[in-house]
Amino acid sequence: MAFTWYDAYGRRVDTSALKLEQAAPTVAGVRRHDAHHPAAGLTPQRLARILREAVDGDPEDYLALAEDMEERDLHYSGVLAVRKRQVAGLEIVVEAAGDDAESVRDAELVREVVGRDGFQTELFDILDAIGKGFSCTEIIWETSASQWRPARLAWRDPRWFTFDPVDGETPLLRDIGGNVALAPAKWIVHSAKVKSGLPIRGGIARAAAWAFLFKAFTVKDWAIFCEAYGQPLRLGKYDAGATEADKDVLLQAVSNIGTDYAAIVPQSMAIEIIRAEVNGSHEIYEKRGDWLDRQVSKVVLGQTATTDAIAGGHAVGKTHDKVREDIEQSDAIQLAATLNRDLVIPLVSVNHGPRKKYPKIRIGRPEEVDVEKLVQNVAKLVPLGLKVGAKAMREKIGVPEPAADDELLVAPRHAPAEQPEDDPEQPPQRQEALSTRKGLPTGDRDAIDRSIDDMMEDWQPLVVPIIDGLETQIAAATSLDEVRAILTSRLEGMDVSALTEILAQLAFAARLAGETGEKL
Repeated sequence: MAFTWYDAYGRRVDTSALKLEQAAPTVAGVRRHDAHHPAAGLTPQRLARILREAVDGDPEDYLALAEDMEERDLHYSGVLAVRKRQVAGLEIVVEAAGDDAESVRDAELVREVVGRDGFQTELFDILDAIGKGFSCTEIIWETSASQWRPARLAWRDPRWFTFDPVDGETPLLRDIGGNVALAPAKWIVHSAKVKSGLPIRGGIARAAAWAFLFKAFTVKDWAIFCEAYGQPLRLGKYDAGATEADKDVLLQAVSNIGTDYAAIVPQSMAIEIIRAEVNGSHEIYEKRGDWLDRQVSKVVLGQTATTDAIAGGHAVGKTHDKVREDIEQSDAIQLAATLNRDLVIPLVSVNHGPRKKYPKIRIGRPEEVDVEKLVQNVAKLVPLGLKVGAKAMREKIGVPEPAADDELLVAPRHAPAEQPEDDPEQPPQRQEALSTRKGLPTGDRDAIDRSIDDMMEDWQPLVVPIIDGLETQIAAATSLDEVRAILTSRLEGMDVSALTEILAQLAFAARLAGETGEKL
């Protein structure tokens, strides 16, 4: 059945165009994998120009620099990868738009796509926007048996894109004939809002670029310092009558000792190795490099406790995750919103037709539940009338619904009370009473205790007429009124005079024991 549908931006979708790959790399065009490296020989003046040109509409050098930074600065590369991987590895939940069969079917379709093996890696590529401010991922659709599925989500080099010169926000694809608009329902365009503003100014790379530049100078100066002062001084000495040729020989020998650790000189010449003394001035380079790394950690992860060795770092680190919780949550919410707009709507629409409501992807950590406390509270409140659904409890404690052929666990049966040695045929009620009272020391058993024992021995014959065959009659009853009638007829025929006599005797014995204080 043919139908017309529109993407989240209100653009009409041409289904036949979805089969075409819009941003494939070309050999002779502007979309090529070979890149220049603006980080080489970077100066403050050149960095300022690159950042300015990116905002003015030519972001290619800035995006190439952002890529260079991830390759050249090990610390920046490490913390940025941690932030992206942590968000990409969070739990993904797909919520149906409703309880009807149509909504459930839509949600199952989305779960099928996000459950693919490579989806986490594709999320990592989409989160490239955290560093560069935006990312454009092309959906490569595959159709078979009238079903549309994303074969893969292809990361595209951000250098292949620019932005609309009017609004500065709409991404455009570079092409030989000029910049072209992205095809509807073909792209996942993610903007990471690290800060408010245009997408090209929203990435971390722009803030970290200056730290990268200053650290590069620091490392270079440190290397020069180590080369100049870390090696011992080789001092060559020659006689006053040495010729220029002799001096050249001595200089060559001194130079060779620094590289080859071997040289020959005339006997009249001497070479002295003077030990290099470095008195703390080298520490400034290390301290400056560490300080710059800590600033990068703060802007990327929101903290330094899990990345930089500081005093008390182990204890402080316990209060932090690798990425601060609020930053992780913000990244996850933004990513879910992008997927709902650019993946869920096209996926459901092209397969099942346009909907008024679509399934929702939620990304985040599952709610932490204190299972032990939850079970204790439910066990206390259910007897008081609290209604708790078994399905909800299973979800909270993480216990799945058992299959039809599963062997079920049951509560252990209580072992029967120990039978008195003198009468193994006592009923369970009598066994429990005797077992409880049998534990009393002989000196603590008074007349009341002995009277209770005597009563417990005589009560069973009195109730046998009532309970004999009662279970069978109740099982055969068809209504509650019939059960009431059975119990009434049984109680009416009971001779209570013997039971009354036993209770009277027991009360009299207890009264005498209380008056006389008798215990024997």
